[in-house]
Amino acid sequence: MKRVVSISLGSSRRNKVHEIEWLGERIQVERLGTDGDLNRFSAMFRELDGVVDAIGIGGADRYVVIDQKRYAFRQIDAIARQCTRTPVVDGSGLKHTLERQAVRTLQASGQIDFRSQTTLLVSAVDRFGMAQALVEAGGPVIYGDLLFGLGLPIPIRDYRWIRFFGSLALPIVTRLPFQWFYPTGEKQEKRTPKFEKVFREASVLCGDWHYIRRYAPDNLSGKTILTQTLRSADLDWLRTTGAHRAITTTPVLGGETFATNVMEAVLICLLKKRPEDASESDYLSLLGQLNWEPNTISLAPDSATVGIRPK
Repeated sequence: MKRVVSISLGSSRRNKVHEIEWLGERIQVERLGTDGDLNRFSAMFRELDGVVDAIGIGGADRYVVIDQKRYAFRQIDAIARQCTRTPVVDGSGLKHTLERQAVRTLQASGQIDFRSQTTLLVSAVDRFGMAQALVEAGGPVIYGDLLFGLGLPIPIRDYRWIRFFGSLALPIVTRLPFQWFYPTGEKQEKRTPKFEKVFREASVLCGDWHYIRRYAPDNLSGKTILTQTLRSADLDWLRTTGAHRAITTTPVLGGETFATNVMEAVLICLLKKRPEDASESDYLSLLGQLNWEPNTISLAPDSATVGIRPK
């Protein structure tokens, strides 16, 4: 049996292990949090190199992307490069393919009409495939990169400004400590709501779950949340806000969803390729075989904790 491990800068309270069998391969999928301890995080990459079949970078980005330009966070990239035998992914492959396709699928099926609703994407440089698909859909979008990434009270409403600000800021930002820009460890469990006005304006909230949960107001009445990973406790909290539904881009494993870095590591095992050798068409072909589709979760008070079935 193959073993995939996500090493995360997030809380160890979210640790999880699950076994799956896809396309004839049995894979143990595991998530290990390091509670924001960067030294422990780094050590685990060294310890698991050559021991497991694929490693996912959790609770951190190795890369952020604008169009075809990719910027590596120097701190996270150096840690990942310690692995010389086991392939390492951060979810970028699925952000470019699965999440882009999820927006298109939801639009085509009529589940969400992005053209007629305002969408808040909490970080475009983190969910670049989703950002580009929202541009393609043609509806109003608020990009929260300056709001939630840098704490500046400047909502961006045109992707061209993401390109402009990104080209100026990302070469500098990616050289600084990652924890300055993204909650890690116990900070992921704390909520500090801000910029409530943009949350009120949007009817669809998209992107990284930790950003959404950390900064969203207590009242999300009637809203749809489109994100990558939700646990039972996350769904329970969303119900208290009055949110209408949640939609995840990754499949359900053991009643919950894993993050994109974990699922990309699974795909790398199935592809039997190094990440640098796996093309967009490789990912899309494999996703077609697996028949992954967005999963809709009802947030009605009397609904089950996870009201969806794995595809």
